Amino acid sequence: MYDYDLLVVGSANADLVVGVERRPAAGETVLGSDLVVHPGGKGANQAVAAARLGARTALLARVGDDAYGRLLLDSQRAAGVDTVGVLVGGAPTGVALITVDPSGDNSIVVSPGANGRLTPADVRAAGSLFQASTVVSAQLEIPLESVVEVVRSLAEGSRFVLNPSPPRPLPREVLDACDPLIVNEHEAKVILGDAAVGDTPEDWARILLAKGPRSVVITLGGEGALVASAEGVTRVPSVNVTAVDTTGAGDAFTAALAWKLGTGASLADAAAYAARVGAAAVTRRGAQESYPTADEVAAL
Repeated sequence: MYDYDLLVVGSANADLVVGVERRPAAGETVLGSDLVVHPGGKGANQAVAAARLGARTALLARVGDDAYGRLLLDSQRAAGVDTVGVLVGGAPTGVALITVDPSGDNSIVVSPGANGRLTPADVRAAGSLFQASTVVSAQLEIPLESVVEVVRSLAEGSRFVLNPSPPRPLPREVLDACDPLIVNEHEAKVILGDAAVGDTPEDWARILLAKGPRSVVITLGGEGALVASAEGVTRVPSVNVTAVDTTGAGDAFTAALAWKLGTGASLADAAAYAARVGAAAVTRRGAQESYPTADEVAAL
């Protein structure tokens, strides 16, 4: 019996958000709204999203010994996340600078801060968390060598989910462990590199599978998602909602999918549920505060 449905290993940032009429071009200054600070970071976002849905969730991350770090810890605990794995100190808390335009699209610059100090030694020291977790989820806002150590720390029988964001080429050891690898169109093309042939998501998925992952999910925004494994390739439709702010929606999708897979759901069913969670999240502003409960997803 596992203690946790999901262990998230990743980043925890303070999101500094400004609304703009349009994003500035190079060398241009535009006026924006008042600054709003939200708890964020892909790892912290995923942990909160899963816990809100009812998953028993733990977070392995690093924050600074500062006000932003306390904000992030408070947000995790309020959502019901076990923060025993959150390390404090070593550098200031990571910060994401985010502009959001009237359509809800965003542009993000991340200063990693303490996230860049989450080391392979920190991962090894958290071995008991890995042994206690059904599914482990990671992203790339922490050092790649730490993600490699996550793969090496997985308990026998547990499942590894990776969203390679921000994208970079991945070692075969990491690709082989992914079940699934979750990418959007941009991330898929970076991972594919010179192998990026074909014009359709189905083509990308088949080539990605050949690189080692046991399964692949490609998110397609308003067109839904595509799931691929040895059993074949399936499209998952989107849910029609009016987007207010897309910040953190991909993290909610990944968390929901990872949790559902751990309950025994098929990849297609887990992705369909995750699409509903992501759709609910974009109807509210912010990242973590936009994440729905299971009842709110059911009512969508």
